[in-house]
This record gives sequence, C-alpha cells and structure tokens, in this order.
Amino acid sequence: MNINIYYGGRGLIEDPTLNVIEKIEKVLEELNVNVARYNLYETKNAIATLPQTLKEANGCILAVNVEWFGIGGFMQQFLDACWLYGDKERLKSIYMLPVVIATTYGEQEALNHLKTSWELIGGNVCGSIAAYVKDALGFDLNEGYTKIIEAETENLYRYISQKRVVLPTSNSIKKSAIRESVHLTPEESDQLSKYVSDDDYVKTQKEDIEELTSMFKGMLETQANSDNKGFVPFFLNNFKPTGNYTADYQIEIEDEKKFLYIYIENKVIECRYEKHPADIIMRLSKDTLDDIVHGKLTFQHAFNSGEMKAKGNFNGIRMLDQLFKF
Repeated sequence: MNINIYYGGRGLIEDPTLNVIEKIEKVLEELNVNVARYNLYETKNAIATLPQTLKEANGCILAVNVEWFGIGGFMQQFLDACWLYGDKERLKSIYMLPVVIATTYGEQEALNHLKTSWELIGGNVCGSIAAYVKDALGFDLNEGYTKIIEAETENLYRYISQKRVVLPTSNSIKKSAIRESVHLTPEESDQLSKYVSDDDYVKTQKEDIEELTSMFKGMLETQANSDNKGFVPFFLNNFKPTGNYTADYQIEIEDEKKFLYIYIENKVIECRYEKHPADIIMRLSKDTLDDIVHGKLTFQHAFNSGEMKAKGNFNGIRMLDQLFKF
C-alpha cells in the first residue's frame, strides 16, 4: 500500500501541523505502509508535476495549516495542478484524508475547501482531522488528541485495504457539469505539466509578457509616478506615533532597484531614498508597495502572502501597520 502526504505549510518549526504529520507517519509505518512525503514549499517550482506522483498511490493526505485564512497558496497550486494535469481516471480510485490545523480561525472553512476540491477533481474523501491549536506543546502532548489522530489514520488504512465504497455527493454532479475547455490524454497532461514547470520555457514566456507590459506602462505613466519624491510623502503624511518606539527600516523596491530608508524614534520620523543599514530589511515590488500606501493591502498581509520578503525583528513588521494609517 502506498500513501503520499502533501504538506502545504511553510515548514515553520512552530507549525503544529508538522507534529500531526509525524504522528500519522508513525502509525502508517507500523501498518507497513509505504509513505512518501512532499513538502510543497520545497518543490514550489515543480508543483505542476506533482500530480504524477499520485499514479502509484492508493491514498493521500493533504495537510495544511491556517495561519490567517484559507489553505495557503502552495496547496491551492497543487489542487489546481491535479485538476489541470492529473490522470482523472487514476484519481477516482484514490482516498484522501484532509488535515487542517489552525493557529487562528477558519479550520472548518479550509477543511470544506479541501474536501470539495478533491471531490470535484474526482477523488474520494474519507474522514478528516481538523483542530484549532492555541498551545502547540499542549496539543502535541495531549493523549486524547493523539488517539483521535491515530484512529483517523487507521480509518484511512481500512478504507484503502477494504476498498470501501464512499457515498456519492453533489460535487460529483458539479464536476460533470463543469465544462473543461481542453480535453487531454494522461500522456498529454503529463507533457504539459513538464512544460509548465520548465524554467527556461516559462522564462521565455515571462520575458515576452514583460516586454509588452513595459511598453504599455510607458504609455500609462502619470505625473504622480514620475514624481521624484515617490513614496516618501505617503509615509511622512500618514505617520501615527505609538508610544516609545525606536526602529529603522530598509525597503528595497525590487523592480525599480531603489531603497527607501525609514527611521523612527518615538514621535520623530525620517524617510528618504537611501541604501542604509537597518534593523529590519524588506523586499517587495513597486505595485505591492503602491497597494500598501493606498490602503489596499497591509504590511502583515503582504508578508504572510509572500508578496513581501523580510528579515530581522518580525515584530517590527506588525508595528508598521500601527505606525502608518494609510
């Protein structure tokens, strides 16, 4: 028996989902099951090819952690790839156990998302593990919780070994009603997924798109965008001091190759274009920063979604949304 585990989190040490996966792996190994684990954050450039790893699998476990909302981008990409490039006939015989662990709210919504997606793809869902975890250590050491996890894992094993029939759902009707624009054979799907994950091929396509984009951007530039002051007035005019707080930030605007330096000491702020050593280093695109200063996005949201990368004191990132009311 072969069971694949697909982990859609970011691999953070404090993620309680990892402890749950370890308990599941231990049970499956005791049952002499061949377990293959795929950390999607490690294979993010090849997610389009991962549906091919399901060809020899009898079952799979989709495990995610809810840090702020939803199942996360990596798992969604994997589900999209299964829909686009997976062998639909093979997927019909695969049993899936969803695992959702939340450190905030929304585990039930994420669980329903996984179940519905897998049923629309054509697979079978059996059981589930979903929990809100406030204290990761307490959750890990709780014997009652461990027994529940072990029981659900054993239940997946029974479903597969006994080839149990799963009751039909309305999602199977939805699937047949969804019109697929392209009908591909499994071999064609396999080849297409390789093209999508081919960096050289994708790079060429991106270069063509970027060339067109830059041409249209030149046509649509406004006087405001050409202003030498750039983002500086936004930070100076929207600064809201919060008690005694001192820190400095270096924001690298990648596509413009510019550096914005911000120094804060209590009620005093300095903001200028300059490359300068800082406690907190952030890197993002001009469009992302533009969305932030126009109130469409927060710094914390940009960081969690991966649109902004940062290093240093992460508490300082949370403070930015308090210090600047855009």
